[in-house]
Amino acid sequence: MFSGIHCVLYAFFDSAGKLDEGAMRAQIEWVLNTGIDGVTVLGLATEVQKLSESEQRQVVRWTAETLAGRVPLSVTITGNSVAAQREGVQFALEHGASWLILQPPSAGAFGPATYIDFFANVADGFDIPFSIQNAPQYLGRALLADDVARLIQRNPAFRLIKAETSAVDLASLVERCGKELTVLNGRGGLEMTDCLRAGADGFVLAPDIIDHSKRLFDLWQAGEQEAAEQAYSEVLPAVTFMMQSIEHLLCYGKRLFAARAGLSVHDRQPALQATEFGLQQTAFWAARMDALAAKRH
Repeated sequence: MFSGIHCVLYAFFDSAGKLDEGAMRAQIEWVLNTGIDGVTVLGLATEVQKLSESEQRQVVRWTAETLAGRVPLSVTITGNSVAAQREGVQFALEHGASWLILQPPSAGAFGPATYIDFFANVADGFDIPFSIQNAPQYLGRALLADDVARLIQRNPAFRLIKAETSAVDLASLVERCGKELTVLNGRGGLEMTDCLRAGADGFVLAPDIIDHSKRLFDLWQAGEQEAAEQAYSEVLPAVTFMMQSIEHLLCYGKRLFAARAGLSVHDRQPALQATEFGLQQTAFWAARMDALAAKRH
């Protein structure tokens, strides 16, 4: 279910600090032209914590309208109460979401039983596939493989997981839950081929080099593993450059994508300040990714 390459959108702002509708819609069309398998909004790359509730809903509306059903839409749901997240789920359903990704609440720090109860209560009664975002290094909270298995038993609507983990840890998750779950990883595509060997069903990635990630995934699925490894070796330095942290990705990864898509970046504070060298490297990798893509055509 929903395997493949899903693109989590960046939030683009105009010079006045407002969401840039034109840039958001242009971003969607650009990534759709790469043949991706789905679009995700309101994730960490969408800077969801910097968006008001009305802005979050606007992003969902624009995305649903622009996609017009061409690929599945998944929406990340945030909120510090069951009621808040259920409201987000209902809104996403009303705007054509195909599946939903629940983030753990940011308020407090609790044991796994509390998060299992929280996720199960949010999903209760909704007829749509659910996932959780399991990103301990980014969110500070996560479930272990056995905890995920308990969640599935509690509510079988949890049919996917959006992990942000190493290939080694992903293999343990696949071994424990892979028969019940579609396992998608993130981390910008770090260890991508290792994750595929570990049993990943796909990835949720920012758009910077999504065209290359999609090609790599398709080569792997076609049984052309050596070609996929070669493709990965060509883009790994760019992935490493971008994925130093979420803040680094939002600064330089967004600019790399913008350079490739002909868009402009205006940061919404607080944001990492770009350096001259960082911008030089961003331009270098954007040009290199474009050159690699041109060679294939």
